[in-house]
Amino acid sequence: MKKIFINAVLLFLFLIPSAFSYDLPSVNLGFTSFLDGGPPAGPGLYFAQYIQYWNSDKLTDQNGDRALPSFADEKLDAWISLTQFIYQSDREIARGIKPGLDIIIPSVSLDMSYKTGNPNFPQDNGSGIGDILVGPYIQWDPVMGNQGPLFVQRIEFQFILPTGKYDKDKALNPGSNFFSFNPYWSGTLFLNQKTTMSARIHYLWNDENDDTNVKAGQAVHANFALAYELVKNRFRAGINGYWLKQITESEINGKKSESSKEQVFAAGPGCVYHISKDNHIFINSYFETNAENRPEGFKLNLRWVHHF
Repeated sequence: MKKIFINAVLLFLFLIPSAFSYDLPSVNLGFTSFLDGGPPAGPGLYFAQYIQYWNSDKLTDQNGDRALPSFADEKLDAWISLTQFIYQSDREIARGIKPGLDIIIPSVSLDMSYKTGNPNFPQDNGSGIGDILVGPYIQWDPVMGNQGPLFVQRIEFQFILPTGKYDKDKALNPGSNFFSFNPYWSGTLFLNQKTTMSARIHYLWNDENDDTNVKAGQAVHANFALAYELVKNRFRAGINGYWLKQITESEINGKKSESSKEQVFAAGPGCVYHISKDNHIFINSYFETNAENRPEGFKLNLRWVHHF
């Protein structure tokens, strides 16, 4: 009986890597929040720097339960740096519509640790450059009311390029090793002079990973935020969150991988400080829940936006 039990445990540990889908690429979950419908200072060149810390002590399975046995005591620490350049043209392509270009260069540091040294548990691929994002977009001028803007929106056609560090033998990588198309619509509604509501809704399509013959499923994900102006033209605070739902199963060698869909929801407090018309600091925190087939934890995001 003891031998049968030991063999069963060893078989379980050997099969653990195959239980981890984690196929989706890294996408915008919580990087953007308040006043997301348009650039904060109109046309021109923008530089933005993001620093995000993500901590998780739970890798989930398809039911949202722990995917690893309790003795694994897993812990993921991830630091993500995004360097972003945005050019917003002042030339109209149609009445009230102007083009722009968005380029984001990520740098990622991953540290997956356990209380046990079992090599069959998912491993990280350390630090490196992530997948570069390039997105041409169209920006609508704000809809104006008697006391200021009422609504502003944008559509971006975002491409995720497979430029990041990648190792097919690692479960957690800075890069995805496949091309993705991740267009979005974003908008900000000014409910009154002090209260704003923003949302960004993405659709995600993924190509096949040639090294693993895995094609990640399609997904939708969104960021949302509600802010109230506490200090006129200076300081807003409110609630921010994000949601991701994979809507089709991933495929391996052209066949569906059952129970591979990922999902997560997160919310928390945040704020934005307008240092000046051309400099803005965003701070956002997120507590994740309802995760499936992905890590679940806590995120803290810091973002500086500068308009030249």
